[in-house]
Amino acid sequence: MDYYKLGLKMGLEIHQQLNTKTKLFCPCECELTDKKPRYRVLRNLRPTQSELGKIDRAAFEESRRKLTFLYDAYPHHTCLVESDDEPPHPLNQEALEIGLIIASLLNMNVVDEFHTMRKQVIDGSNTGGFQRTGLVATDGYMDTEYGKVVIENLCLEEDAARRMGQKKGKMEFRLDRLGIPLLEITTDPSMKHPEQVREVAYQIGQVLRSTRVKRGLGTIRQDLNISIREGARVEIKGVQDLDLMPTMVENEVKRQINLLEIREELKKRGAQVPDKIYELNHLFQDAESKIISKAIKNKGKVLAIKLKGFKGLIGREVQPGRRFGTELAGYATKMGVAGIFHTDELPAYGITSQEVEMVNQFLTLDKDDAFILVADEEEKSKNALQEVQRRAKTALVGVPEETRKALDDANTEYLRPLPTASRMYVETDIPAQVISSDRLEKVRSNLPELPAEKRERIMKEYGLSEDLANQLVRQDRSDQFEELMAACELDSTIIASTLAYSLKELKREGLRADELSTSVFIDIFKLVADGKITKDAINPVIKKVVEDSVAPDDAAEKLNLMVLSDEDVKIIIQKIVASQEQMLKERGQAAMGPLMGMAMKELKGKADGKLVNKLLKEEINKNRG
Repeated sequence: MDYYKLGLKMGLEIHQQLNTKTKLFCPCECELTDKKPRYRVLRNLRPTQSELGKIDRAAFEESRRKLTFLYDAYPHHTCLVESDDEPPHPLNQEALEIGLIIASLLNMNVVDEFHTMRKQVIDGSNTGGFQRTGLVATDGYMDTEYGKVVIENLCLEEDAARRMGQKKGKMEFRLDRLGIPLLEITTDPSMKHPEQVREVAYQIGQVLRSTRVKRGLGTIRQDLNISIREGARVEIKGVQDLDLMPTMVENEVKRQINLLEIREELKKRGAQVPDKIYELNHLFQDAESKIISKAIKNKGKVLAIKLKGFKGLIGREVQPGRRFGTELAGYATKMGVAGIFHTDELPAYGITSQEVEMVNQFLTLDKDDAFILVADEEEKSKNALQEVQRRAKTALVGVPEETRKALDDANTEYLRPLPTASRMYVETDIPAQVISSDRLEKVRSNLPELPAEKRERIMKEYGLSEDLANQLVRQDRSDQFEELMAACELDSTIIASTLAYSLKELKREGLRADELSTSVFIDIFKLVADGKITKDAINPVIKKVVEDSVAPDDAAEKLNLMVLSDEDVKIIIQKIVASQEQMLKERGQAAMGPLMGMAMKELKGKADGKLVNKLLKEEINKNRG
């Protein structure tokens, strides 16, 4: 695809948990728990008008779902602040300082005062219906191989509660994560190529890891903002795998192109979306469809809408394996229904061709017209079809602005409308925090080493190749490498290649060797440095340590990998050479290669390769002489 011609624009939002002792506005621990909760809090949330007198559209849609929220609270991980029963405590200064460090590393302009704002969020992830957030810095930049990228904003905010599932209209959350300090870093929408967005996400991630941030699954989250010239801005939430980013961008661009093509076809047909909703219970009294018969039995409603000119387009693919009908269904299911039935997929799912024809006749559909059908409780069904009508009307215009959820296959699904400025208002319980020039100067005079600087330094100090140094930095193992070098008198390349490549190979085999402590690696490398095992024995020893949970020296003993004495090695080589007398006569010095292979196979890593090579040459020359 010609991304320049399409007018592709992309921006990133990166959310990173900070590794602080306490939460942002209370003294609770910043750790997650699976323990039984001490008590539970039940809440219902509703949208309110902002200072502008407007209601945020994303909050309004969430309120239509009419969910009840249940929160698990704990003794050490939560307090009355998380349950919104106590005012927030003073701002966590440790978190603010980390924010100032990151802002400085990203060449940003730090604000004079930190003002805490309330951002309205009523999806249940915050007990009070809002998230506390504040602007730390603006107008930064970072250099990448694709050019300079502007960092628009850096905000310090509370992380949300953990969503645990939904049961019978109740959404369940844990409050342990709520309030953990979180940095939100936002770029401008200047990125133009799918590969660029991955590189920028990686570079920002490396900057973050140079400071006190949390590590591991769920501690960093990336959101993508994507648009094309005739399309619309779409926010993709929760992109976990950086390697999937380029494919996700490509799929979103194709989705928007396909939606624009659908719009053009709808225009040609003079398509319309009438507002009327029809009740069809009388047509399905003897329905074979389990969903429909269950709805009627439970005194629900079978409701339908007309989509004039939509036939054949609802089943058109817009993402790989996902059709326009899936887009419509995404809006409907947010209202609590299981799904929708539509013209382009029927007869199917227990709905007969005769029933389809009865619906067509009752709705007086023309050949290009389609219908959408929902069967559930009356209010749910009505709300679902109203959402489908709203989405179908947007199809007549083009691509809707919306927030979508990232899926594991690099596709996306509808989550909610894009939020608006109507959801922000000032937090009245927290005073402004002055950021003095002296404090900022102190932070800037003691900044941590950036990844690019670290890569260059370890190449120079330890004689590593550019590839090895780059891999250590990319995998966040450079500090561990230096710690191991300080503890073990061993060739730097042996340690670096083990960390950079061997652990990755073992992980592919399903062994989490990368989770071994640094002290275990020190014990393994000291066995090599002390001449007790060879460098070729490192990987088998690591594997045995992981599999059997044994100490490195015990692993080497069990595998029979402890190094033989020079005399024992010499005896084994003499026997091998004597057994290959004929080969030696025929090949002479050329027998060195095959004999070396035999020797190494026999010794099974219990002798250093250089020693074996030296003794083998001596023995061959002796026999030929």
